[in-house]
Amino acid sequence: MALPGRLLLLFLTAAHAALQTCGGNQTPGPVANVSRVWSSNTSRDVLLCSVPGNGNEKLSFAAGFYCSSPCDAILFAVYITSGSGDIPVVVWSANRDLAAHQNATLSFTASGDLVLANADGSVVWSTGTSGQFVIGMTITNSGNLVLFNDAYMPVWQSFENPTDSLLPGQMLAEGMMLRPNSSATNWTTSRQLYFTVRITQYQYKPTFVTLVNGSLSIPGSDQLETKLPPAHSLQYLRFESDGHLRLYEWEEFKQRWVIAKDIFELNYCQYPTVCGEYGICLSEGCSTEGMDCSTTECSCPNTTYFKPIDNMRPTLGCAVETEISCQAMQDHQLVAIPNVTYFHLWGDSRGAPMTDEESCKKDCLSNCSCKAALFILYLNQTQALLYPDLSLSMSYLNTCYLLPEVLSLKAYLDPGYYSKDRSTLKRCNRQRADESDFADLPGTITRFTFKMLKAATNDFSSKLGEGGFGSVFLGKLGNEMVAVKLLDRAGQGKKDFLAEVQTIGNIHHINLVKLIGFCVERSHRLLVYEYMPRGSLDKWIYYLHSNAPLDWGTRKRIITNVARGLSYLHDECRQRIVHLDIKPHNILLDDSFNAKVADFGLSKLIEREISKVVTRMKGTPGYMAPEWLTSQITEKVDVYSFGVVVMEIISGRKNIDYSQSEENVQLITLLQEKAKKGQLEDLVDKNSDEMHLHKEEVIEVMKLAMWCLQSDSSRRPSMSVVVKTMEGERAVDDNLGYNFFDLSPAISVPVEQLNSSLHPEASILSAPR
Repeated sequence: MALPGRLLLLFLTAAHAALQTCGGNQTPGPVANVSRVWSSNTSRDVLLCSVPGNGNEKLSFAAGFYCSSPCDAILFAVYITSGSGDIPVVVWSANRDLAAHQNATLSFTASGDLVLANADGSVVWSTGTSGQFVIGMTITNSGNLVLFNDAYMPVWQSFENPTDSLLPGQMLAEGMMLRPNSSATNWTTSRQLYFTVRITQYQYKPTFVTLVNGSLSIPGSDQLETKLPPAHSLQYLRFESDGHLRLYEWEEFKQRWVIAKDIFELNYCQYPTVCGEYGICLSEGCSTEGMDCSTTECSCPNTTYFKPIDNMRPTLGCAVETEISCQAMQDHQLVAIPNVTYFHLWGDSRGAPMTDEESCKKDCLSNCSCKAALFILYLNQTQALLYPDLSLSMSYLNTCYLLPEVLSLKAYLDPGYYSKDRSTLKRCNRQRADESDFADLPGTITRFTFKMLKAATNDFSSKLGEGGFGSVFLGKLGNEMVAVKLLDRAGQGKKDFLAEVQTIGNIHHINLVKLIGFCVERSHRLLVYEYMPRGSLDKWIYYLHSNAPLDWGTRKRIITNVARGLSYLHDECRQRIVHLDIKPHNILLDDSFNAKVADFGLSKLIEREISKVVTRMKGTPGYMAPEWLTSQITEKVDVYSFGVVVMEIISGRKNIDYSQSEENVQLITLLQEKAKKGQLEDLVDKNSDEMHLHKEEVIEVMKLAMWCLQSDSSRRPSMSVVVKTMEGERAVDDNLGYNFFDLSPAISVPVEQLNSSLHPEASILSAPR
């Protein structure tokens, strides 16, 4: 049913009716006997009641027919009118899942049932109050439509039959629920979403929610009492198709409804339709209030079987590459999407008492209407959920805290696998054997052939850069620009390479460069990453290509972004991941100068096959912590490197710069001297006058860098503490040492063993993964 464009307000009308136009909030009084039938093609004698209270002078509650023009889809509804000609706000409707048509009628039967019927007599909706001595109806000044009996007591009321909205004074008791419209343009009830109140085993009295006096009241709980803004005018709550529960308030001065509060305040990805059907949402540390959610990413499952509906608008969701047909169920297969969950607690699913994942999958494959299967193992209890559709989005779990939860999506297997041609069968069998190695790879990572990537990069013709592990080339896959890293030293075993790809592919954070896909074919090893159009940070802080100085706000945001990415690797994963090579070249920038850390894990990826002993120190001279001279390597080496990068960002120069005078070659040595003399301002980028306008804040961040550069790794902050400091939640440690190269805290082995200690054990470096 389409949302109306131009509305006709067609109300209950007649010369004689058993109704009272405004009944207050008390039991209705006696009414005159009038007609019992009202038609949708008239617009006289509105059932109307003005809203009392400050700021509500022009608002009224009305009950009547609500439709578009022409009226081919009609609701019987309660709505709020403003008297200014604006579209009314529907707060209750009787028949949103079955629209009435032109010349529909609303009437009382002789037995007291209120019935909405089409012109042909077919019943659309009724109150079911037959035999309950109903003598009339009224609308109260709080918007409650009430049918009452001969004792003037309520028999039926809209407040006890809520749809998607809650009005002041209306109770949402256990068993009741708010169900949103299917979409902003479709009145029908959402099959997937609902908001309700449940009594748990720990509650011994009825639980309900009431919107009253500018608060959302839950008896026995003060948790929500202070969350809502005070009511200056009429308010109402609406549970909407995007999963938001919003509080609206009438703004008298502007004569319009405004959103006064988003009640849930969830992480962006916790809203169930943010990425559309089959879409997977990724958003770290982003909520809808007070934070920028523009970096939320929507992607599709494995791109072999699924595709975006619109590459330019990823929030529209995804679709299967080939429609699933019940006529070819033998060609159906399930594609596992690790570390992804569906909104199964909200969804329309069928639970099954299965004890193993394979039984869950077989049940879905044997049922044509099943589009996905979710198997959950938690606290030794199992549950299998089968879904007939996936109209809600999926969301990445915190992939470093892997839960025993597997979501499998149904897809269509190319029948070419079953070709009777012997050579085709042989080729397919080889392909299947090869693909078995990739069965556990993350669902959104695509395997590319070398031929595909060679074509995508125009035969590797446009080099973006190169480093110790290979060269990076610009490529294009469909409409998407990508960065293709061609790895050197490809003698690494396939399974080791795939293990590393899985590690990187399972990590999702908005401040880490996203791995899109890979290629492992004969001796070729390639990785496909998202393309970062601004390139690496070094081009912007060393003034390569004559770039203009970055302003302080941009530099501060970059520092914070890098800190968040490292904090995720260090502190938010089940096992720590140490980058080991933090420097400006490995920090990439998008169009808006948001920073993402790149090449995490690749230092381990390349050298895993050599031996159990690392044959050389990792990292880049100038960014390496003092403890690299010992075997005591922890994530704090990244913290030290981060401190160096922060100083480079602030000063606009390289840490080791031989173009400087001899005494100024090393930035960190210079920092030691300036810190001791209280002359930190001398190190602020001289190319940026704007930076000096923020001198106090810049110096505070320099002190944070010095905290990260402490020679004793135990005195350095964790990256999660660095993030809190950048966000103003805590202060820098006051007791800082200024000798950033002091090796004494790091060296814990005899001097004669230093040479053998230059090669830390691989297990120490790799374990944090």
